Amino acid sequence: MNTILFDLDGTLTDPYEGITKSILYALEQCQVFDDDPQKLRSCIGPPLTYSFSEIYHLPEDRIGFAVRKYRERYGSVGWAENIPLDGVLPMLDELKKAGFRMAVASSKPKPFVDKILDKFGMTKYMDAVVGSGLDGSLNSKTLVIEEAMRLLGAEKEDCVMVGDRKHDAEGAKACSLPCIGILTGYAEEGELERAGATYVVSSFRELTTLLLSLQNKKDEKKD
Repeated sequence: MNTILFDLDGTLTDPYEGITKSILYALEQCQVFDDDPQKLRSCIGPPLTYSFSEIYHLPEDRIGFAVRKYRERYGSVGWAENIPLDGVLPMLDELKKAGFRMAVASSKPKPFVDKILDKFGMTKYMDAVVGSGLDGSLNSKTLVIEEAMRLLGAEKEDCVMVGDRKHDAEGAKACSLPCIGILTGYAEEGELERAGATYVVSSFRELTTLLLSLQNKKDEKKD
């Protein structure tokens, strides 16, 4: 196992302020006034269409409008309200030095992913960066993971997905990859386990130790 696919929001960065303020802005434009904290937390991780349809139950003919309004604010200021999670850069540095290939596989539109990675000095660690398209392409975690593997030329037995929400575990399972769920983000209690995460860790230190162990096991099998 030498290739790690990382989710972005809640896994490498804390996007709470930018996402929730942009969600509220979009809802207000739809004349929906709902600032329930639990609902807002639930919007961190899944695709926007899921958040507006399944969490806020907007009519189908308003979802596209809500997505556009969200991106209106997020593209202007929301993306810059992201902050890197404590310890993420030392972890990426250690994994790179250990010989891992790394990529970001995010449901966030790629232009925003690129800006966030650049802002926090993470781009240099990534061998590929994949996000959804502003045109609606790659609109599921499964498709994003498949595209990351294609760009890397990676086989499924070489890869692991690391993410903080059920969509990461479900997407990995659909692609026949193991998933390491990490409790740095916004998953509800038991969410990652129920979604089929192969492992669940609570910190970057624990994640790094597990990844190095899995890498060593693969090397032993080759020998």
